[in-house]
Amino acid sequence: MSDANSALITRFYQAFQRLDAEAMVACYSEDIVFSDPVFGTLRGRDAGDMWRMLTTRAKDFTLTFDDVRSDGAHWVATYLFSQTGRVVVNDIQARFVIRDGLICQHDDTFDLWRWSRQALGMPGVLLGWTPMLQNKVRQQAFKGLRAFQQAR
Repeated sequence: MSDANSALITRFYQAFQRLDAEAMVACYSEDIVFSDPVFGTLRGRDAGDMWRMLTTRAKDFTLTFDDVRSDGAHWVATYLFSQTGRVVVNDIQARFVIRDGLICQHDDTFDLWRWSRQALGMPGVLLGWTPMLQNKVRQQAFKGLRAFQQAR
């Protein structure tokens, strides 16, 4: 089972490298629960739409991944953050729960303060560690997801 799980996780990240959101979403169960420090917890269609939005908007994007296991992987995304034009190198640890050959839970963890310093510049340096700025980042991300969904 672990070989099949590792292959599924590898397929997910290979699709991400190609910015192929539909292939990524095909690795998810319909009741997927996704979480990360920016979007918080997303369920079902919201999780898939997040990947659709991110892959559609990706600029100067590269992704590497390694340490693929039956329940996780390490990955690094490098991209241009469109709101500020700043380059972000986001180092992420992923954990997966797989059921019936599909990912049913996906948890990404990374340092939100480190991300905000790169993405936002001086405001991120000064305030990125504060709940106030972190909540604002989450609100903006969720607002962007809803706008993307309404435009589809």
